[in-house]
Amino acid sequence: METTSPPSFRPGSGSRRAARRSAVFAPLYRQIKDLLVESLRRGEWMPGAAIPSETELANRFQVSQGTVRKAIDELASENLLVRRQGKGTFVATHHEPKAQYRFLRLAPDRGEPVPAHSRFLQCGRERASADIATRLGLRAGAALIHVRRVLVFGELPRVLDDIWLPAAPFRNLSADRLAQYNGPLYGLFESEFGVRMIRAEERLRAVAATADDAAALQVEPGSPLLRVDRVSYTYGDRAIEFRRGHCVTDDFHYRNALI
Repeated sequence: METTSPPSFRPGSGSRRAARRSAVFAPLYRQIKDLLVESLRRGEWMPGAAIPSETELANRFQVSQGTVRKAIDELASENLLVRRQGKGTFVATHHEPKAQYRFLRLAPDRGEPVPAHSRFLQCGRERASADIATRLGLRAGAALIHVRRVLVFGELPRVLDDIWLPAAPFRNLSADRLAQYNGPLYGLFESEFGVRMIRAEERLRAVAATADDAAALQVEPGSPLLRVDRVSYTYGDRAIEFRRGHCVTDDFHYRNALI
């Protein structure tokens, strides 16, 4: 059985600093996993690109191939990497069709999920309220970008999203750019701003539609809506987005899997 002491690394690997941050008593495969995540965070392998083979990584980190495989298995289960039979292992990307439904949990009561498209209502700068600043780990009054959009399923407006982003990483995001873009929003963040969402935490609550909600979603004021508050995180467990969605659930439901 391999020891749990930190593996040694070749000079110039760029991993020594990450190795020092690894917990001394962490299982060896978890130390390798942390080093792989550090390489992803630094952009050594970009979304959609292949990572080195298990043999190459085992040589790089001077551990067994089985240890590398276990680390990659965990990253694949967390949707950071994607294994493709006969092709290798690739960095996950939000541009993959199946990845687009990972964070979109609203599904029709009958039939297959219907592709959604965005109708953007606004994109502008504002100052963070105390509540939003707390959720994003910022100071009150910090510069934010606020995006408001409606998600339309077929012809049905079903989600009204208010999205707040720290201004610095998204400084060139504009209403014009959003109007020109047709893909998944997280795909845009990934490809043009170098920000990848890797996990999220959500809180759900039943609320009544305000007049603004009702107008955007084409329902009556006071209609029941499902409010979903989401904080999304990038590498390093850094909060990078707060999103508040108001969802019509007359013919849709919120799906989830508990494992």
